Amino acid sequence: MKVGFIGTGSMGSILVEAFIQSGALDPEQILVVNRTVSKAKCLAESYPGMTVALSPADIMKECGIVFICVRPGEYKNVLDEAGCYATASQIVVSITSPVLIRHLESQLDCKIAKIIPSITNYVLSGAALCMYSDRMTAEDKEMLENLLSHISAPIRVSEKFTRISSDISSCGPAFLAFFVECFIQAAAEETGISEEEATALASEMVLGTGKLLTTGGLTPSTLRKRVTVPGGITEAALNLLSTELKGVFNKLIQATHAKYAEDLEKVEAKFAAPETE
Repeated sequence: MKVGFIGTGSMGSILVEAFIQSGALDPEQILVVNRTVSKAKCLAESYPGMTVALSPADIMKECGIVFICVRPGEYKNVLDEAGCYATASQIVVSITSPVLIRHLESQLDCKIAKIIPSITNYVLSGAALCMYSDRMTAEDKEMLENLLSHISAPIRVSEKFTRISSDISSCGPAFLAFFVECFIQAAAEETGISEEEATALASEMVLGTGKLLTTGGLTPSTLRKRVTVPGGITEAALNLLSTELKGVFNKLIQATHAKYAEDLEKVEAKFAAPETE
């Protein structure tokens, strides 16, 4: 089966490369297209056999599965150009949260999935959030999740929880990286340790912590308790964090949801706008 990618920006290229590196897809199975043609050609040059399509319409005509990896504001334009070529047996996959399944159903006569990937999929790890239209059969879902399982842990979520699920799985790596970055900078400023050495230590710490929380079978709470000795150094630091960070994560979620609402409003307006001749 041919698999197409409309958009080869950051996440589109991550998905393409992860599928190839994991062995889930051969380059010969993949067609890509991008508004900036040079970006698609550059990606294809790295993987001989990959095809650069001339337009989104060509992707829709030739591929059994089509991943749409463009910004929310560009979806309607892509669907206006290529949507008429969708077939009932085809699966179109959206990877952005503000574009809802009902938006796609209103434009496409095909099977529709909404998959929210993560940058962690590049190293064949992390979650892929899976949501499906009623047009998807159990076999369709299993086939798509088998493909995703090469690069992620496919997890089915309700579309109404798209934003918070994405906050954790897709935005979370950036939040965690920011915390680690601040920790490293403070360590260098306060003690004189080099940022390079602190970065190496912190990176290994994050890797080990992730393993403890997955294959190690610990929860965040149990891990914290295992490390914290009553009256010890870790407890003193955690007391500080508990005070200084009180309410911060609530505000973080409020901020992401406010931006999501803004983006959703813009998408709704585009899909509601009458077509022009």
